[in-house]
Amino acid sequence: MSGRTVVVTGGTGFVGSHLVTRLMARGDETTVFDAAPPAPPAPPAGPGSPADRPARYVRGDVRDITQLAKVITTGVDVVYHLAAVVGVDQYLARPLDVIDVNVTGTRNVLELATRAGARVVLASTSEIFGKNPEVPWREDGDRVLGPTTADRWAYSSSKALSEHMTFAFGHQRGLAATIVRYFNVYGPRQRPAYAISRSVHRVLNGLAPVVYDQGRQTRCFTYVDDVVDGTLLAGTMPGAVGEVFNIGSSEETTIGAAVSLVASLADFHSPLLRTDTAETLGAIYEDLPRRVPDTAKASSLLGLECATTLRDGLIKTIDWARANPWWLALPDSGAV
Repeated sequence: MSGRTVVVTGGTGFVGSHLVTRLMARGDETTVFDAAPPAPPAPPAGPGSPADRPARYVRGDVRDITQLAKVITTGVDVVYHLAAVVGVDQYLARPLDVIDVNVTGTRNVLELATRAGARVVLASTSEIFGKNPEVPWREDGDRVLGPTTADRWAYSSSKALSEHMTFAFGHQRGLAATIVRYFNVYGPRQRPAYAISRSVHRVLNGLAPVVYDQGRQTRCFTYVDDVVDGTLLAGTMPGAVGEVFNIGSSEETTIGAAVSLVASLADFHSPLLRTDTAETLGAIYEDLPRRVPDTAKASSLLGLECATTLRDGLIKTIDWARANPWWLALPDSGAV
């Protein structure tokens, strides 16, 4: 399906920018609504292709419903709501902004989409599950979190409330909405503040990558193109309305092994820099030993398979980083 009118909040961000590229390539009339300016553009798709023109960009804050109402109007078919304050560094430094953007911003999007008769896809997170030890996590798995005194859980809690609001708008107001929970996404354009992006950024700048707590934690790293596939399916398939889906790879890898693979593929041979989470981020911060999605529902209802291997995804990410010096010049956003 193409030729629709869509709005992407957070469309200049990491996943959002990749989503916008794909929407434009299939011919959708796309408006980006974001508080941040666009990053340097990707190479043009080629003369005459739908993606050789830029998306419409409107700068604004999702917390301001007056600004948002200028883009979510009658005639919009789908709103992909990706605007959020993301990253451990942001959870700890800006917890109030994290909560406000997720809760107030999502309420505004849902209200305006309902008035406009638009469908909504809410981008959520694997952080929803907190520290539930029963992996792999099904969509209906329990949420197990730490105390409210720990800012670390603000993102999870605010995203959970966003999900509750989305379901509530569906139940009470008839909004057609779908929720997608992303698991450890990586790829080109990601801010160098995450395990993969920061490691790529550091090794290509000649610095040793950082491994926390011996790197024994496991994750299912998911290449951004696969995440975009799942997001688009959630916004188009009729059977996805009213559902929530885990969007992630089934390839479980230790963080230590992933970081070592980054170094190897980038031809970086110095020792890794090892540090302790409690010393760096404080004892109240809790890392998770395993984060693994149950992807059966996304496979059966959406037909989604996140098939990009970690090795192949890292090669693409490293090649892109080498070709984009503006990204390599960004500051390292990590704590060490």
